[in-house]
Amino acid sequence: MQALILIGSLLGFIALTLGTALFVAAEFSLTALERSTIEADRRQRDDRRSRQVSHAHKTLSFQLSGAQLGITITTLVTGYIAEPVLAQLFSPVFDAIGASEQVTSVVSILLALVIATSLSMILGELIPKNYAIARPLPTARGTAGPMTVFSTAFGWAINGLNGAANWLVRRLGIEPAEELRSARSPQELGSLVRNSAREGSLDQGTAILVNRSLRFGERTAEELMTPRVTVDAVDEDANVRDLIVAASETGFSRFPVVVDGDLDNIRGFVHIKQAFTVPLSERRTTRLGDLARPVPVVPASLDGDALMSRIRADGMQVAVVIDEYGGTAGIVTTEDLIEEIVGDVTDEHDDEQADVQKDGEGYLCAGLLRIDELLDATGYKAPEGDYDTLGGLVMHTLGRLAAEGDVVDLPERAGSDDDESGNDPMPVVPKWRAKVVRMDGRRIDMVSIEPIPEDEQGPDGSDTDTDEEVTS
Repeated sequence: MQALILIGSLLGFIALTLGTALFVAAEFSLTALERSTIEADRRQRDDRRSRQVSHAHKTLSFQLSGAQLGITITTLVTGYIAEPVLAQLFSPVFDAIGASEQVTSVVSILLALVIATSLSMILGELIPKNYAIARPLPTARGTAGPMTVFSTAFGWAINGLNGAANWLVRRLGIEPAEELRSARSPQELGSLVRNSAREGSLDQGTAILVNRSLRFGERTAEELMTPRVTVDAVDEDANVRDLIVAASETGFSRFPVVVDGDLDNIRGFVHIKQAFTVPLSERRTTRLGDLARPVPVVPASLDGDALMSRIRADGMQVAVVIDEYGGTAGIVTTEDLIEEIVGDVTDEHDDEQADVQKDGEGYLCAGLLRIDELLDATGYKAPEGDYDTLGGLVMHTLGRLAAEGDVVDLPERAGSDDDESGNDPMPVVPKWRAKVVRMDGRRIDMVSIEPIPEDEQGPDGSDTDTDEEVTS
């Protein structure tokens, strides 16, 4: 009889441990599942289990309370059954070695408590938890039926406990949520895309396209525009033939029409298509000022999404960007916006030289390359500063106007781009060197950058040639 009780108790211990595992697996699988995954499974299978999982996820607070109640019940009963049974198994061992009855009782109970708790934790909690996180959907489908039965049977207790907990939470000024938030911010989606690309579940091309699309709304008109120093304009007193010549020489199809050559005084824009609406005999006498069409004028701080809407609503598909002082900072076209997402778009009229070209161990980069684009193309992390482009960074580091042949060691930013702490990373010792290859007036047009060789760095990574950091 004693043997039957012992065997029954051990079987009860195993059954209760499996019950704990069931509730733990159900809890973690439901919290690990995304709403989109559940809906996709329901559309594909449309069976009883998929509907049960969908209902459980929509009533997540109730289901988690039920799982916690089940875990508590099974754990308490497991301890009540297992500890005395295991203690009885250890008692003969201590009696055989001549231990006193008091020592045998205390040590047997302690060993039984440790073993029962450890087995319950490993078999009933840790293993099902890890399995549920690794395979949430199959686990949720497997536990949906038993959880539905348990929730129905003990609904009164679950509602009472859950209601009491929600009441206390509301007293703290927080509204309890019945299901997990499935929406993601652009920053969260961007981090998800980058992690997926690193793990190989998303190819690099798709990851780059999605990441650029997510970051587009964060860009400002100042970051997206073509700066005024590279804008080709035509005067209002020029004629249609001058427009045709300008289009032929530059490859551009639309031009700002300015007064007295002043880009801060733009009358409007003309398109090369307008030239062909003018009779041949009138092209020398028709002023471009008479053909100019008004275009939107936007502040440099306007975000990318709003800028896209403004440009799409205008037939010329161009806008003038104004800085905080009221001067023309540049122009932005539909092509500029598209290139921000899909990369460089060229045709037979464009200069086919890329903004970033591999050059031995380094890169040959356009001076107007933005700092974030420089990071994506080369991996160099520039510190925060009063500059937006590579050319601006070089001049900032030089501390003066640049000249062809200038060489400078660039500061580098420490930390990861995925760091969302909000703290600005601190600059670290230089590991990249830049050389001004070509100037366009006072603007840096082309820069060569390359990593500083390790044999030229000191033990802390700094350049060993400290006598002359900047040369010309």
